[in-house]
Amino acid sequence: MVQAVLFVCLGNICRSPLAEAAFRAEADRLRLDVEVDSAGTGDWHVGQPPDPRAIAVARRNGFDIAHLRARRVGMEDFHRFDHIVALDRDNLAALAALRPEGARARLSLLMDHVPGREGQPVADPYHGDDSHFDATWREVTNAAAALAGAIRRSAQDEA
Repeated sequence: MVQAVLFVCLGNICRSPLAEAAFRAEADRLRLDVEVDSAGTGDWHVGQPPDPRAIAVARRNGFDIAHLRARRVGMEDFHRFDHIVALDRDNLAALAALRPEGARARLSLLMDHVPGREGQPVADPYHGDDSHFDATWREVTNAAAALAGAIRRSAQDEA
């Protein structure tokens, strides 16, 4: 069964596109049949590419995210995706408030999938320098691997 995963941060130009790229890579490595996307709870960057520093850190790690475009979370996302994964508590709260009755999406924080990091946010690198983007890349990569592993185990249990 195809699982659909949406990563959500505030503007969809830093953390969530990086998480999308990291998760795609891990899903490919594990040969998971997944649909992956990212979005923001805010709308001021809609249609824009990721922050140049996010593009650069992804490129340094072998991934191209320059083609991605920011979008805002929509009500249909709660029915389209199995997992909507927030990058911090504020965005998780915003998603919980938006979530319609009967939605299929399960909400979580990305770091909830990393043992010992439950409830913690992924640091927002927007106001920092390249080192902050490197730290965010490390966090989303580790968490994406943990989430992909959990989805793989769940699929194996269902089989």
